[in-house]
Amino acid sequence: MTQKQTQTQAHTRADSTVRAVNHLTARWAARAASGAGGTVFTAAGVWPLLALLADGAGGPARDELAQALGIPAEDAAGAARELLAALAGVRGLDSATGLWAAAGLPLEEGWSAKLPPGTRGTLTGAPDADTRALDGWASDRTGGLIERMPLTLRQDTRLVLASALALTLKWAEPFREFPGRPSEGPWAGRAVRQLSRTTSSLDPVRVAEGPAGPVTALAVAGAGDTDMDVHLLLGTPAAPAADVLATGVAAACGALPSVAGGALPDGTPGPGLAIATVEAFGPQPRLSVSTVAFSLSAEHDLLEDAALFGLLTATDGARGHFPGISTEPLAIGSARQSAVARFHAAGFEAAAVTAIAARPGGAPRQPVHRARHAEVRFDRPFGFLAVHRTSGLVLAAGWVTDPEPAAQPGPGPPGLLLPPPFPGVRPPAPPSR
Repeated sequence: MTQKQTQTQAHTRADSTVRAVNHLTARWAARAASGAGGTVFTAAGVWPLLALLADGAGGPARDELAQALGIPAEDAAGAARELLAALAGVRGLDSATGLWAAAGLPLEEGWSAKLPPGTRGTLTGAPDADTRALDGWASDRTGGLIERMPLTLRQDTRLVLASALALTLKWAEPFREFPGRPSEGPWAGRAVRQLSRTTSSLDPVRVAEGPAGPVTALAVAGAGDTDMDVHLLLGTPAAPAADVLATGVAAACGALPSVAGGALPDGTPGPGLAIATVEAFGPQPRLSVSTVAFSLSAEHDLLEDAALFGLLTATDGARGHFPGISTEPLAIGSARQSAVARFHAAGFEAAAVTAIAARPGGAPRQPVHRARHAEVRFDRPFGFLAVHRTSGLVLAAGWVTDPEPAAQPGPGPPGLLLPPPFPGVRPPAPPSR
């Protein structure tokens, strides 16, 4: 095989993995964003762990994991390694994996050799000490955004497999922040942290047609030292959150066509979007954006949707399901994710830690030009995606129902509001459905 053929094959595998991870994101959104509250989650943190489990699984558990992954189980470990290696190369993103096994648990060399580089540790059997060690790992790998491992160790916990993702980006063009009150919609009259900015191109805003109608997507570009953007997604008022997110995911990775702002007609071609050709002082187009600051945290129990993640059979403690991992029978006892996200005037941060544990198994001049001006407003619940710019891989996703409240005025000179400290996730938010 020539070098070009090898490169083409590797690129095809990478594209297949991106599609598989994004497909899991869209399916997870149908569950996670189905409630009345906001949420944040990352399939990119779950998918590699499921792939590593699939490589060591047997019987029905192996088949279920392969179906959840969207790729054959025999390809899963290689795909997981390639994905994690690719994540390590994304500027602005920190990723890590960890494996802790109970002392005396025999691990199959063929499986452990395929694990990506990362932490290897031993569970001492002292839950308090082991919990402190795992919590420290989660905090260190996410810069303190996630303060603890999202699981409770038990005396019979035999193995913990975990991933951590933490992304930080500054906007290429920051927003201005001021206290504002939306004039209509579910946030009407609420004092919120309003964000606004104006740019000279209409192309960052696009409209895609999804199963529940049109979705307006705004790409907020990260600065040049990062490889990520954040897409804000607004559907019609009646569109379900899951459909808006699924449409945004498909459009972000090119699976669904979308029309850029410069090619959209005058009028209201998308939700929250108005475009007009007006008299102006110069020929350049102008895009005015209005949105809100938000911060979210969520805890997800993956076993509540065990079938979605291919873990239904694997939780049956009456027998072992992972002969490729250990000769000792193992079953899944816990699978959880903690995730946080924060969007503000200067940038965006998000982090997630996923852990799977196994137990015994079982303004004035006269205008002289005509120019196109567009305004897009996110002044009611909307979705967001953090997207790797090159591959279209969705690194984090969520739904915003409650913007950050505007700070109460206090003593001192007037000025822009400062972003509040990020609240972290201790104590955890109520479980997200």
